[in-house]
Amino acid sequence: MISLHSAPFTLLVKLPGRRRSGLTPPRCAVRGAGNVSSAAVREMAVAEGRRQHEYSIDARLRQLAPEKVSADDRLVDYETLLVARFLDILEDLHGGDFRQVVEDCLRLSGEYQSEGDPARLGELGGLLTSLDVGDAIMVASSFSHMLNLANLAEEIQMVYRKKAEASRRGDFVDEASAPTESDIDETFQRLVRGLGKSPREVFDALRSQTIDLVLTAHPTQSVRRSLLQKHASIRSCLTQLCGEGISDNEEQEIDEALQREILAAFKTDEIRRTPPTPQDEMRAGMSYFHDTIWNGVPKFLRRVDTALKNIGIDERLPYNAPLIQFSSWMGGDRDGNPRVTPEVTRDVCLLARMMAANMYFSKMADLMFEVLAALNFRFEFLSTDIVNSDFIPGGDIPSSPCGAATTSSELVPTSCTGREPYRIILGDVRDKLYNTCERARQILSKGISSIPEDQTYTNVEQVAKFKLKNYHSFLEPLELCYRSLCDCGDKLIADGSLLDLMRQVSTFGLSLVKLDIRQESERHTDAMDAITTHLGIGSYREWPEERRQEWLVSELRGRRPLFGPDLPQSEEVADVLGAFRVIAELPADSFGAYIISMATAPSDVLAVELLQRECGVKKPLRVVPLFEKLADLQQARATMELLFSVDWYKERIDGKQEIMIGYSDSGKDAGRLSAAWQLYKAQEEIVGVAERHGVKLTIFHGRGGTVGRGGGPSHLAILSQPPNTVNGSLRVTVQGEVIEKSFGEENLCFRTLQRFTAATLEHGMNPPVSPKPEWRRLLDDMATVATDEYRSIVFQEPRFVEYFRAATPETEYGRMNIGSRPSKRKPGGGIESLRAIPWIFAWTQTRFHLPVWLGFGAAFRHAMQQSDAGGGLATLREMYDEWPFFRVTIDLLEMVFAKGDPGIAALYDELLVPDDLRPFGEQLRANYVETQRLLLQVAGHKDLLESDPYLRQRLMLRDSYITALNVCQAYTLKRIRDGGFRPETRPPLSKELLGSSAVAEKLVKLNPNSEYDPGLEDTLILTMKGIAAGMQNTG
Repeated sequence: MISLHSAPFTLLVKLPGRRRSGLTPPRCAVRGAGNVSSAAVREMAVAEGRRQHEYSIDARLRQLAPEKVSADDRLVDYETLLVARFLDILEDLHGGDFRQVVEDCLRLSGEYQSEGDPARLGELGGLLTSLDVGDAIMVASSFSHMLNLANLAEEIQMVYRKKAEASRRGDFVDEASAPTESDIDETFQRLVRGLGKSPREVFDALRSQTIDLVLTAHPTQSVRRSLLQKHASIRSCLTQLCGEGISDNEEQEIDEALQREILAAFKTDEIRRTPPTPQDEMRAGMSYFHDTIWNGVPKFLRRVDTALKNIGIDERLPYNAPLIQFSSWMGGDRDGNPRVTPEVTRDVCLLARMMAANMYFSKMADLMFEVLAALNFRFEFLSTDIVNSDFIPGGDIPSSPCGAATTSSELVPTSCTGREPYRIILGDVRDKLYNTCERARQILSKGISSIPEDQTYTNVEQVAKFKLKNYHSFLEPLELCYRSLCDCGDKLIADGSLLDLMRQVSTFGLSLVKLDIRQESERHTDAMDAITTHLGIGSYREWPEERRQEWLVSELRGRRPLFGPDLPQSEEVADVLGAFRVIAELPADSFGAYIISMATAPSDVLAVELLQRECGVKKPLRVVPLFEKLADLQQARATMELLFSVDWYKERIDGKQEIMIGYSDSGKDAGRLSAAWQLYKAQEEIVGVAERHGVKLTIFHGRGGTVGRGGGPSHLAILSQPPNTVNGSLRVTVQGEVIEKSFGEENLCFRTLQRFTAATLEHGMNPPVSPKPEWRRLLDDMATVATDEYRSIVFQEPRFVEYFRAATPETEYGRMNIGSRPSKRKPGGGIESLRAIPWIFAWTQTRFHLPVWLGFGAAFRHAMQQSDAGGGLATLREMYDEWPFFRVTIDLLEMVFAKGDPGIAALYDELLVPDDLRPFGEQLRANYVETQRLLLQVAGHKDLLESDPYLRQRLMLRDSYITALNVCQAYTLKRIRDGGFRPETRPPLSKELLGSSAVAEKLVKLNPNSEYDPGLEDTLILTMKGIAAGMQNTG
């Protein structure tokens, strides 16, 4: 078995040479040498002669390149093609000498990965530090770009493999994807044929199932939106270029387009010069709806219909089945983010409403054309419902031209004589959608609109008090047309674009996404304290929990207003009350849940209920406590027991409750093993409390992108949850770069929706096994030992914070401008005040991943010593083989170790850590190596990822790029932090920089507030972005 790090990526697999004017571009390698044209063969010979001096490097690297994992494996071919095109472009832009430097860096990285010799890192560092400042920036940008291209190659390979294989097993696609999942058709077949479920049981479970995917504003998307759009174009070109059946001319045109897009991406500035605003984050998040999600949802639901038909259900999933829902935190997550103000919340809600109405409006023309084909110019085939509908002016089919004020003259020509009632109805829908969009735009820009509300849509479904002619719901006319078409024998047409639109309306509503509001519990305490102090009844903050609950319930049962405009308010209190007033002001369907972070007691929930009432919220948001830290999770059962015992609250929730569990802060607080186990137990306990009180519980999973923040393959994560904790209702966050990996492309969007739907259904109909009592006892002991070791180092070691900040780029994290939220909840402080994202980010950059593995080694050693007390290695392996939760936990840890490299972490120590702290780093790396050894014993593996060749291959392909960036980053940090480190540099190599003396001046202008020497900040940020791309994780 070859070690994972003994076969690094290498890229320069020989392709037909680079394009030249008048020569046919080379065919994609995956299409076979037999298809290569004679022109391409001639070009190969020319290229070989021109690059003879490079052949020895190419040959050595080619020998190290990983082989195909399976017959349908095209990854190496895809990646080789993309990077070869990029290197050709690089040479055109910067010259052959510059390209040679990049290839030398690749060679040294590859030799380090294959030999493990730290001297190669020193040679690589010497090469990189000798570069002129402009050349250094270009080299860092080149490697970052090549890693982005590698990620695109992986995405295309994933899609290809899915199409090529009926089913796939045993493969993680890093931390955002899970090709181990069955598709929806396979899941239905397995439930019916393998587990004996009836088709009707499957159908009933599916139509009552709800999955709410919550796009969050966490700042972990390090790639700018402009670059993501160019990456989408590259992805499209490569897919076409490597397809079958294209002519030579088409191939040449596509190849030129591919080169053009690669060049455009490389010349796009990767660095955000200013932090994004919450509105910017919202626009970026909403762009995925326009690009993929909007049309992806009806496409996926049609596949569900087909899968149901394949098991004998000749019935479509109801259009209003709540199968897929979307929510957002972008512009609503104010926890620790002073930039999210009440005005920002208002803006993002109106912007989303405007976007939704505009997308519906854009769809109406095609829908009207399709539906009109059903009329067939025969009035007698119209449904009685539509003939007598009050949607038709005058209550009947008009015999005169249809130029009613509410009907668009563009859509209803004067020749209309009553034979186009669908056009009249849908034309009115289109006009109201235009008005809805325009009204939101006017309010957004001016604060007021000239368009009356009754000429817009305000509700998706009919509201009882608005059953008036001018207050139709959005769905009502669509439902009417659907019924009429079905009654008239045109169901096939009704089930076309009209059904798709009705499903979109049921999924996205008029708000596109429902905005969750999140605020820290202490901010609500501040507001309540201001109120009670103003009333002269004491300080709410100083009251014990019992008195708080008593007073809150008393006020909730009463009706007296507690405060008026004369309430003295600090800036923080005014912000809290302002948020509630915005909730009261905007349409109720704009909002989802109100999340209370750092919730610890029932009064946290009751206080929000009271504040909603006092600020005039007519339809209160459901209030969701978020349990994050280890102690809060342990106390969650008691908290919910007390809350459900409050009669007023029990009546208020009407048998439904949502709670959120946080993976990020619990992991930072206690380590990954203890956090994962406590999250598992907390779910079991809270579900038990809810069942005793007759409450249906929905658990909202606050998962991040990385394993350290609860990330991992979502399909396996769902299937490893405790039995009876999903029950057909699931909410889960989709954060940062995970949004791009989930929805960045049409096929990825489809797979994401399929993955969540199939896993949620399977968990409910085929629950995972419950752990044996002896497994529970052993894991309880292991978690205690793991927490003790983790906390003894992270929180109790006196100089840990000093070491952490020296050995990682944590202090430079904020310069990336990748999010609107500050990296700390409060200024100053240590690890406690640091947010989980920069905590994970810093260790991911150095490839040491300490927050993920620290504590596991001590836990493994403890368990292996307990063979006489129900433990031992045999028990651990039994748990790994039979318990999904434990297996997923161990497999994710193994994946993290495969991404790690203690040799790289040692380089950071050597360059950046004071001499007296280096022994501490050596101890941690020894712990790393020992933990990895014990992990392999538990999993029964000889080497990392031996059971997962696909992931193994992908990590090998990235290694050389990431290593080069790691070395560049470590030496750049050395130059930034150590004023005496001034290595001698060579003259510029890039053609763009030769003879130019203005490079430093330009860099200063780009970073006017930087205290670093010109160019260092850009180089550092580019390495951060590149490593994040290569690890496929930011935080």
